[in-house]
Amino acid sequence: MRLKALDSKEASEQDQLDRMLLVRLLEEQLASIRLKNYETPVDQFNGVQIFLPQIVTFVPLDTVRHYEDYIARLKQIPRRFDDVIVTLKQGEKDGLLPPKYLLLEVVTQCQNIAAPAGEMNAFGAPATRIPSTFSAGDKKRLHDQIVNVIDQQVRPAYRKLQKFIGQDYAPKGRAEPGIWSLPDGDERYLFAVHVQTTTDMPPEQIYQLGLAQVSEIETEIAALAKKAGYPDAKAFVQTVHSDPKLMATSREQILGNYRRYLGQMEPKLPELFGILPKAKLIVTSVPEYMEKEASTQYVNGTPDGSRPGQVWVRTYDPTHYDMTSDESTAYHEGIPGHHMQTSIAQEQPNLHPFHRSLWYGAYGEGWGLYAERLGKELGFYQAPASDLGRLDDELLRAVRLVVDTGVHYKHWTRQQMADYFLQHYNEVPEQEIDRYIVWPAQALAYKIGQLKILELRQRAQTELGAKFDIRAFHDEVLNAGSLPLDLLEARINAWVAKRKQN
Repeated sequence: MRLKALDSKEASEQDQLDRMLLVRLLEEQLASIRLKNYETPVDQFNGVQIFLPQIVTFVPLDTVRHYEDYIARLKQIPRRFDDVIVTLKQGEKDGLLPPKYLLLEVVTQCQNIAAPAGEMNAFGAPATRIPSTFSAGDKKRLHDQIVNVIDQQVRPAYRKLQKFIGQDYAPKGRAEPGIWSLPDGDERYLFAVHVQTTTDMPPEQIYQLGLAQVSEIETEIAALAKKAGYPDAKAFVQTVHSDPKLMATSREQILGNYRRYLGQMEPKLPELFGILPKAKLIVTSVPEYMEKEASTQYVNGTPDGSRPGQVWVRTYDPTHYDMTSDESTAYHEGIPGHHMQTSIAQEQPNLHPFHRSLWYGAYGEGWGLYAERLGKELGFYQAPASDLGRLDDELLRAVRLVVDTGVHYKHWTRQQMADYFLQHYNEVPEQEIDRYIVWPAQALAYKIGQLKILELRQRAQTELGAKFDIRAFHDEVLNAGSLPLDLLEARINAWVAKRKQN
């Protein structure tokens, strides 16, 4: 590789880091191509069928030219879907298919997106909000073109993909949930673990770590139960999760919770950070077309601030929505979690644009889970139920270490995954289990990343003593953008050594 052969001795420290990251990225992409991972581009959580409607949220729509660009994008959807079908057929020939039962969910997704016509379609919103500054002629022309392309090209493309997956592809889907059942399955899982955790931890070590973390967090829940006046953890958990006052009554109530928690966090940020993001943050619902399958998530804003960061909250079926985890999830997805880490990276002038857009799951999700604990350090989670929600969320991330390695490394069945959840968690989250099955190792990133950040913080505190500054530590973690964990560790070690000398 020519990039590896370049002499970087005279390059700046930042340029050397960017070169190292680019080499790693390209090497991982080459390894992924060799494994033909690109031949399974569609599942119920990923794929063009879900991602393409999101362009309504991302693209600018404030000029006639922008609307014409949007229409041009819509016209390319049939070709894009045809390309996906070709890829899926090749994956089928190579024996690389997701589980059959989960592919049927993709069929339903396509059906739901194809069904609404014109303005009511997932792609139709821009036709309903054409700026008033446009001429009457442009308004009508653009509106009619959007509706026509949706009805004549986009919806038929979705129906075509739906038919192919439902009739030709899904029936041949694999029976076993674990990736081990695919060709070179064990190698595929080791690669996924490496990419998602940015470590070379063996699956058995991760499995054992998960068992230990589950036990530790269950002990914390038991202590919280005793403090709250309950005889044991089981009684506490059952009481909290059956309390009708903690079930939502409307979508707006759920969104209001998130806004309230983020509002109380914002003025506290200077206690923990020297660098604060300039980008705005808004809270809104997950788009309707994907709300049944999607979870609450953060959506990046733009580096120039023209589009704010967004917390997309899953408000689907609100009367069956348990609000106990709203506080911890708000801190994870918003501030001081993903919005903070993403916006600060985007706003660093010394970071190459390539680096600003990088995402390492162990770093990103590890920081999000770490951010949940920061709320506790600031004195939040005052209600026992909310603190249980925080611990429930952390327990979920620990359980993931066990069930992900269980299904993909130890050849567990889906029922074994559900049984482990039933033993150690307050519910069996069917959607979560299916996520681990189709997205091997992704769920490992959260706990492994969080534990590394906690380890680095403890090491810095121990070595620096009175010289330790929590704000400076957090700035050092965030102001270099997303990093693999080994490079983050090297960065913090260098920072500690430098502060020792000062």
